[in-house]
Amino acid sequence: MTRKSRDVYFAEIADLVSSRSTCLRNQVGAVLVKDSQILSTGYNGAPKGLPHCEQVGCLREKMGVKPGERHELCRGLHAEQNAIIQAAYHGISVKDAILYCTTRPCVICTKMLINAGIKEIVYIEEYQDELAAELLNESKMQIRKITIPRKYGRNAVTD
Repeated sequence: MTRKSRDVYFAEIADLVSSRSTCLRNQVGAVLVKDSQILSTGYNGAPKGLPHCEQVGCLREKMGVKPGERHELCRGLHAEQNAIIQAAYHGISVKDAILYCTTRPCVICTKMLINAGIKEIVYIEEYQDELAAELLNESKMQIRKITIPRKYGRNAVTD
């Protein structure tokens, strides 16, 4: 048996976390890791205690909003946001952590990750956002794409 690399291990955990998502358009999972220890996880969905899109429908779909546009027109938070918030809620510093995420972060999440002190982003799937890419380049934050077969979420491998 071959032992999985840390990157594959944590990316697969991010994929599993995405299975909790209640977004009707894209299931995303995120894991914040420091010194090979999981600090927090997050998936995209509505704030605590509020109805999820699977219950009330997707505002973005109803309005015809294209992916990557008008992020504020959504009742949900992104997986990366929820991972940062979860850590803060429990008093855990994410400075110098690595984010493993199923999707390359959008510009809003990118700005949050930069200010939170995340040192690296490892992601599975592309997300086209030119401003996010520009900010990451300016920030000198490391970012890498990893290839794993997704078992959960939007691009899951099916039998």
